[in-house]
Amino acid sequence: MTLNPQVTAADKLRRRPPADGDPYERLVQSRAAMEEAVDLECGPAIPLPVVVDVDADGVPCRLYATKPDAPLFIYLHGGGWCYGSIETVDRVCRRIADRSGCAVLSVGYRLAPEHVFPAALDDVETVISYARKSDMGVDSTRLAIGGDSAGAQLATIAARRQRDAAMPLDYQVLIYPALDPMTAAESYEELGEYGLDRASMKLAWETYVPDLMQRLTPDVAIFATADLAGMPPTLIITAEYDALRDEGADYADALVTAGVSVVHTRYMGVNHGFARKLAVIDAARAATDQVASSLRAALTF
Repeated sequence: MTLNPQVTAADKLRRRPPADGDPYERLVQSRAAMEEAVDLECGPAIPLPVVVDVDADGVPCRLYATKPDAPLFIYLHGGGWCYGSIETVDRVCRRIADRSGCAVLSVGYRLAPEHVFPAALDDVETVISYARKSDMGVDSTRLAIGGDSAGAQLATIAARRQRDAAMPLDYQVLIYPALDPMTAAESYEELGEYGLDRASMKLAWETYVPDLMQRLTPDVAIFATADLAGMPPTLIITAEYDALRDEGADYADALVTAGVSVVHTRYMGVNHGFARKLAVIDAARAATDQVASSLRAALTF
């Protein structure tokens, strides 16, 4: 296949900060540009009965729900641990809640470089603990976690830690997960020209986890985990033209080898970041609806 022309069209919708100048200022501008483009990239907001901002023991979140006592899906946005927000995945979370019958809790975890590892992971675990004990009108005994890119990395690390604490989650959804701090996959060489390259991914890892030795630990690199048995059933979505494609596929294989139930779907003709661009990429709507249907199947029991 070739790159879907919808991807090329979508790339023109967002303001690009200048390539030169102060790196931190460019990061701040990138954060703003991503939020500014939400309406163009992601389309109008689906109205839901419940859309409410939540303070989860100090971590800002947003709850989406269509009915009381629904299973809960905790969602972690992507953005290289450095940008992205509750706003940038608002439309995706609304669509998942609308189509899955699950409540969705979107997490505004702390970002690097202002807050480096383990701040984001600590925030995710705070939210999981809050969800288990609080009265948000959801059924947190049926609990899944997921996210895209860096958010998917946080999701699967949190899922592994919950497993180790004998409090396993019921399901995980990993959309083009960023899993290898060494950026060793061959797909970086093959696909680095399609929006995400090795240099930018290395910078993201180094910004999130400045200490190289910490990057090699199981709380950062899921492949450093000795045993993946007992991880939750998993949906992994990868993209044909994504430099992260191979590590997502490798993780799917590792989970299967460990006896975990896995569905791995590769969306063809699209690149990294496609799944949230609901207004302009047909595959984004298909992928989001696949997430919703998988959650409905996994948590409606």
